[in-house]
Amino acid sequence: MLRGSAGAWAVLGPLLWGCGLALLQGGMLYPRESRSRERKELDGLWSFRADFSDNRRQGFEQQWYRAPLRESGPTLDMPVPSSFNDVGQDGQLRSFVGWVWYEREITLPQRWAEDLGARVVLRIGSAHYYAIVWVNGVHVVEHEGGHLPFEADISKLVQSGPLSSCRITIAINNTLSPHTLPPGTILYKTDPSMYPKGYFVQNTKFDFFNYAGLHRSVVLYTTPTTYIDDITVTTDVDQDIGLVNYQVIVQGSDHFQVDVSLLDEEGKVVAKGAGAEGQLQVPSAHLWWPYLMHEHPAYLYSLEVKMMAQTAMGPVSDFYTLPVGIRTVAVTESQFLINGKPFYFRGVNKHEDADIRGKGFDWPLLVKDFNLLRWLGANAFRTSHYPYAEEVLQLCDRYGIVVIDESPGVGIALVESFSNVSLQHHLEVMEEMIRRDKNHPAVVMWSVANEPASFLKPAGYYFKTLIAHTKALDPSRPVTFVTNTNYEADLGAPYVDVICVNSYYSWYHDYGHMEVIQLQLATQFENWYKAYQKPMIQSEYGADAIEGFHEDPPLMFSEEYQKGLLKQYHVVLDQKRKEYVVGELIWNFADFMTNQSPVRMIGNRKGIFTRQRQPKSAAFLLRERYWKLANETRGPEFDPWLRN
Repeated sequence: MLRGSAGAWAVLGPLLWGCGLALLQGGMLYPRESRSRERKELDGLWSFRADFSDNRRQGFEQQWYRAPLRESGPTLDMPVPSSFNDVGQDGQLRSFVGWVWYEREITLPQRWAEDLGARVVLRIGSAHYYAIVWVNGVHVVEHEGGHLPFEADISKLVQSGPLSSCRITIAINNTLSPHTLPPGTILYKTDPSMYPKGYFVQNTKFDFFNYAGLHRSVVLYTTPTTYIDDITVTTDVDQDIGLVNYQVIVQGSDHFQVDVSLLDEEGKVVAKGAGAEGQLQVPSAHLWWPYLMHEHPAYLYSLEVKMMAQTAMGPVSDFYTLPVGIRTVAVTESQFLINGKPFYFRGVNKHEDADIRGKGFDWPLLVKDFNLLRWLGANAFRTSHYPYAEEVLQLCDRYGIVVIDESPGVGIALVESFSNVSLQHHLEVMEEMIRRDKNHPAVVMWSVANEPASFLKPAGYYFKTLIAHTKALDPSRPVTFVTNTNYEADLGAPYVDVICVNSYYSWYHDYGHMEVIQLQLATQFENWYKAYQKPMIQSEYGADAIEGFHEDPPLMFSEEYQKGLLKQYHVVLDQKRKEYVVGELIWNFADFMTNQSPVRMIGNRKGIFTRQRQPKSAAFLLRERYWKLANETRGPEFDPWLRN
């Protein structure tokens, strides 16, 4: 379908989405306030304790969730959202592996506790990695996976009688096994002459620090007992008419009415519909365009959904507003098309990573990052190597920053990590990820993994199944994974729509010899394209540079070496983007923390910005390049404040 015509998609799109949606159970709408919904954020200081017992099970053995955490021992103040690792001075806690416990006592609005016509839902934005949740000592939900939200209806617990407070307890375990995503192993050191009894370390095959904790907001929100559970939107264009296909799922009653209205940016209604599913037609539609690809990029409509139902308690109504961008995505043998026009990914890879807060969500940091992206003239990034916070994607929708949305499938290196147990979990993660992110116009492609050992024999079946499942869930977007395997040995590549390749010529081999880059990179592209005839993205390339370290002639780790290496890549990219290369993503946007090792000096230094978001020399090189590339396709009428 991705290679078919827009007209065919207008007919088959809603049908295919219906088939895909049948595989998804339950919605995960972002908790927005409306006339029928309220939201209470629980960000701030929580009580915290790490379980340092030998078996890490003392909290369960003593049932810490049954009473306030302070009654079972000392606690620390822990900010939420944040990682717990870097906020204190305890070296043991920074590298802790095992169960940690969070607790927060809150007062509920009286109407929430007394209104039996309201649902009260507890939503955890991200808990890394395995989480168990209790409310007032009662188990309510468990979740596996560190980067996606989960929730529980706690109405019966908070509406069962007069309560002065509501105590929320969350136990989180950051241990990674061969079957988690990302995977890892626990290595026990048993030599008593070298290690104390019970000593172990967490080993991983990925190059970033395994931060843990409550990384995103914890919120309570309300809906009516009959409510809008999910909304799915897909879009197409027929000449100048925008087509918005919608499907609304309602829970709590079989007898309801749904009305939808589509509003433009001025608040004017441009289309209306009735029923739980249908198609809205928008004459002279404003399309959602990427940043610098159009004079009015990132145009967003608002889909206002109203549900009315008759229940035993009387009439009930629920309201939800969803931002909608009308755009199309397609792939040919040599192009990536947005709204029928060739799109070139010029951007970065990122990490959710910053001083002190670790992977904790932070609005000032996020806005700073987006201002830097716009300054660079970047139009895209990949969520390396896990789904980012929903608020990140919301800003991408608003600013026109295109996203390759990647699952936590990084470091899949062991044979056992390709087992059926691992595959089943990976399939579930893709379901959760698509359920959350499917309506974002900025998301144009799913990436199911990064640098897996795709040459191993089980990898062929694993990726064939995983990619087929992802396409069944969402037939509207291409699917890829990011490889660093030789083109002849990669067993997963036949199943992707776009070939994404990572390579670090003159960094991890041929150290210091930048003169070989052009030949090796050209050979890489030619071999891959000859084998698959699919568009390609240079999904990672770069070199470490320590800010303020200068060497001429360039030496490794100097700013000059980083800049020189990028220039060599750009020579070949400029040749191949005229043929079948459709993008380049620098590794990395900013320096980030890793495990300690002899090859890492307080983290990975491949950022073109420091961890504090200050530019290195390479940032200015990229800025000049990206604005030049934008100029080729759009002309000089850029935002004036960004031009200089």
